[in-house]
Amino acid sequence: MSTKQTVQLPETPLPLPAKRPSPALTLTAALLGFGLICLDASVVNVALPAIGGSFDSGMSGLQWVVDAYTLPFAALMLSTGAFSDRAGASRAYALGTAVFTLASVACGLAPNLPVLLGARAVQGMAAAVVLPASLALVRQAFPDPAGRARAVAAWAAGGSAAVALGPVAGGALTTAWDWRGIFFVNLPVGLLILALLVRAPRSERRPAPLDVPGQVTAALALTSVAFAVIEGGTAGWAALAVGVAAAVAFLRVESRHAHPVVPLGLFRDRTVTAAVAAGAAVSVAFYSLVFVFSLFFQQVQGLSALHAGLMFLPMTGLIAVTNVVAGKLAGRHGPRLPMLAGQALAVVGLLVLLYVDAGTPPALVAVLLVPMALGCALTVPPLTAAMMDAVPAERAGLAAGVLNAARQVAGGLGIAVFGALVSDGFAAGMRWSLAISAALLLTTFLLSFRLSGRSVRPA
Repeated sequence: MSTKQTVQLPETPLPLPAKRPSPALTLTAALLGFGLICLDASVVNVALPAIGGSFDSGMSGLQWVVDAYTLPFAALMLSTGAFSDRAGASRAYALGTAVFTLASVACGLAPNLPVLLGARAVQGMAAAVVLPASLALVRQAFPDPAGRARAVAAWAAGGSAAVALGPVAGGALTTAWDWRGIFFVNLPVGLLILALLVRAPRSERRPAPLDVPGQVTAALALTSVAFAVIEGGTAGWAALAVGVAAAVAFLRVESRHAHPVVPLGLFRDRTVTAAVAAGAAVSVAFYSLVFVFSLFFQQVQGLSALHAGLMFLPMTGLIAVTNVVAGKLAGRHGPRLPMLAGQALAVVGLLVLLYVDAGTPPALVAVLLVPMALGCALTVPPLTAAMMDAVPAERAGLAAGVLNAARQVAGGLGIAVFGALVSDGFAAGMRWSLAISAALLLTTFLLSFRLSGRSVRPA
């Protein structure tokens, strides 16, 4: 005779496991922030004539409206990755987003040009924190390599889309509202990001060394050289001397510091050198010429801000698609082939633009801008992949920071130089700007022959 045993169930139900925050929520927050800082790098260009008219500003003031954002962004990007690790990516991202949003409101309320420039500089500093922290959040939310690769691709595509949207959004907001609208629109987006971050997981803090002397000398060198180019005169020569001295000090600091923000040994690798040089040349050609042609469409051809923004739509609308194609080509054929093709196309596009003048139909100018833009878009993903493939995995973040900082620096200094050229005569200055861009890309085209033709290994 068998007996049955009964199992006594607990009266209190067991607690359910805590629900893990959705990775998609974290990705959305990271993508919005990255898109926001990319948008502000391009949205302001079409609004420059309106800003100049509002404050009765000359060309140098307009150059500073762009460079006051770009230069702090570039300089601080060298060390904000380490700051993000020390503070924790989620905390750094929230801080950067909050400061960026408040600085945007200050830009929109600016009563004069100096206040606007100060607020733009704070925007740039905050953007330098947002960029590495946003990518760190994506890496944290997607531990699986395949899922992480898709998430990073979506993150990068969001930035490309924001850059493409910038000129059109700037023109539409300036026409329908006022130039101040390009800054006020950041407020709801910033608040949405902060609301999403409340539900995102907190990031762990990790020890990361900071190179304060290197960071300070780098920022001083960049700002001084930009001031020298934009302002000129006796003050410009003095600033140039300060910039050269700061650059020498930076090199000395970096060669001796145990954890430099820019390890000079990276550049012993010819792939790293070629990738950084090509990235800088592309930024000069693309971002600096968007600045020049924004002024050309409005000040020379008399278009409204909205129409000027629409003239950039053909070139910017194809960038995201071209980035994807370039990445696939680099994976299949190695970085050299798409880099060579992209730079060659960009050079041809720049030379064709030499024939543009005040009488060229704006729609034709818009079409002629496409080859240059597509060439740049075809070049960037392969050069990024080549650089990441050339460094050890543990230095990938540092190498990415160096590459992005070099690109931002080049774009900022390009605007300083090209703005000075067009201020002395727009037609001649624009042609010089195109010729300089073509010469830089031709030089990096030749450097790119030194790259390996092998396909890029999987990340």
